[in-house]
Amino acid sequence: MSRHLSMCFKLVGATMVIICGVYTLSLWIIGQMVFSEKANGSLIHDPDGVVVGSRLIAQPFTKDEYFRPRPSAASYNGAASGATNWGASNYQLRARVAGTLGPIVKYRSGAKAGQLVGPDIEAWFQKDEYQGNPHVVAQWADAHNGLAQAWVKADPSHAAYVDEWSKAHAPAVAEWVKNNPDTPEPVAADLAVIFFDSFSADHPGQFPSAVTHEVDGKTVTAIETVKEGTDIQSNFFDMWRQEHADADLQEVPADMVMASGSGLDPHITLDNALFQLDRVAAQWAKDTSRDPAAIQTEIRSLLEQNASAPGGGLFGAKQVNVLEMNLQLRARYGAPAA
Repeated sequence: MSRHLSMCFKLVGATMVIICGVYTLSLWIIGQMVFSEKANGSLIHDPDGVVVGSRLIAQPFTKDEYFRPRPSAASYNGAASGATNWGASNYQLRARVAGTLGPIVKYRSGAKAGQLVGPDIEAWFQKDEYQGNPHVVAQWADAHNGLAQAWVKADPSHAAYVDEWSKAHAPAVAEWVKNNPDTPEPVAADLAVIFFDSFSADHPGQFPSAVTHEVDGKTVTAIETVKEGTDIQSNFFDMWRQEHADADLQEVPADMVMASGSGLDPHITLDNALFQLDRVAAQWAKDTSRDPAAIQTEIRSLLEQNASAPGGGLFGAKQVNVLEMNLQLRARYGAPAA
């Protein structure tokens, strides 16, 4: 009996040494010697040798000088890869797509062919009427409570703004608590709908938005009431579209508004990049005080040089890696303006 147990222990020990030790060490050595770059995460370094990302994982870019990646259900978090699994009937999906389209979509035909829809969304919004009823912002918040709450949660300054409002509107907050006894101490997000109802009545045709100013050489951002800007174009494009269903708008590449299955796809299609080219080139031209047409030609050439289709060109549409392209833009034109 002891002899059999001894053999079993020896076999288990040998297996652990081979599988957990020799095999793992062999793979590590081969990976480091033959596939070092891939084995270490396909990391990308800046000219100073600092890691700025991986060519395999998308990351967000918000400055107009840079190309932007596909939307991400995982907030570009490599540890939380996944999709939203939202269906076409889910308003959050509709709102996200509309939010992307508002500032970028253009008319396809008619007297305004090629012009952005954004200014018309702003003009419609300022009239403060939707489907014959006043107070567009209140209607937006009442119809989609989740979007109103998402606005409050999106940034600490938004919540702070609502907190300040609640101090000045104690009776309204008390009435809300009376109608919601299970929440005796509401936080800012809980009060989102009544905040927007009140805001809409006090500021018709306006919306609270983060505005940045230079004060004594420092950049200061505060919430102000505005009647134009990308916040209005994004949040109210869907409502505008419902009242202007006959407007003939340009189609956009699907990957501009739809996330990938992982939420981390580092590539966008060449069509997507070219759709963003006007914005990117115009901003770099402004930063460098150069001719926009010349900048656009240079960046278009870079895109063409860096675009490739999967499988050596055998499968799918041409794509570009967003991080690599943006690093090339930075290397060519310097740091974006503050």
